[in-house]
Amino acid sequence: MKQIDLQQLAKAELHCHLDGSLSLATIRRLAEMADLALPENDTELKDLVTAPARTESLIDYLKVFDVIRPLLQTKEALQLAAYDVASQAAAENVLYIEIRYAPELSMDQGLTALETLEAVLDGLEAARKDFGIVAKVLVCGLKQSPADMTQEIFQKVAVLSERGLVGFDFAGNEADYPTKNLLETIQKTKQLGLPLTFHAGECGCVTNICQALALGIKRIGHATALSGQADAIARFVEQGATVEMCLTSNLQTGAAKSLADFPYQELYDAGAKITINTDNRTVSDTNLTKEYGLFVQYFGTSRDDFYRFNQQAIHASFASQEEKQALLTALQLAYHS
Repeated sequence: MKQIDLQQLAKAELHCHLDGSLSLATIRRLAEMADLALPENDTELKDLVTAPARTESLIDYLKVFDVIRPLLQTKEALQLAAYDVASQAAAENVLYIEIRYAPELSMDQGLTALETLEAVLDGLEAARKDFGIVAKVLVCGLKQSPADMTQEIFQKVAVLSERGLVGFDFAGNEADYPTKNLLETIQKTKQLGLPLTFHAGECGCVTNICQALALGIKRIGHATALSGQADAIARFVEQGATVEMCLTSNLQTGAAKSLADFPYQELYDAGAKITINTDNRTVSDTNLTKEYGLFVQYFGTSRDDFYRFNQQAIHASFASQEEKQALLTALQLAYHS
């Protein structure tokens, strides 16, 4: 197989968490702004903000985020964080990215949900001016949080849909808060008029994926529990759903016990719509180029595959139709010039 320059491949990413993807330099700057002490040694700092290669569970993996939470409590911090993540993506030739975050995690010191989103959007707009990257926001509700609080946050921020908020997501503790517990709040969220993606299948329960599909959700984050589930995969494909694959983090959390348990090949063979993502660049010590490299190494993924996956990412994105067409044209030129 001809060597692919993965760094230079044009890319699109749909599943990237803001608080899990901050560069070490930006984490240091945020700590200074918050007057919080961090290890002076970069190796020690990296150990602090990176999850182990193998964690006990998703909940164990999520503990690392406790270090970052106090750093993202001001508008200036959120603006800088958003700019940082978008600039990292731009350096990998990412044409389009959707960055997601949960406003409630940045409201400890008095910011409103709306203020947090305005700051994140300001950072992404600055990155677009500087790097040309098209970056949008997905606002997350946490599955373990009170439904009323999540709905209030979603309702308050929906007014910024014209500025770059393009959809909603539910993330967090899937094991104890399955999809069936969220049926009512999902229906209320859909009434706000923005599309929805959904974390499901990280904890071995394919039912969570199937229930999300039954609710009309067409994008599923992770969906790792589809492995070995031929009927569920057939339903996934029939409904035209798109999977947001996150290989490294799935191996870290044990969502996939091994490569053999990662559902890529089954979904690929079934003709499913596949996208490749980082999930958390820093917490998982990865970037999109690394993820592509793993797909080449483990699955023999080709340049044509990557082109198709990125086309699928743009089609499944929550960007406007006009933006999608411009991005698809840019992608075509990048892969065929």
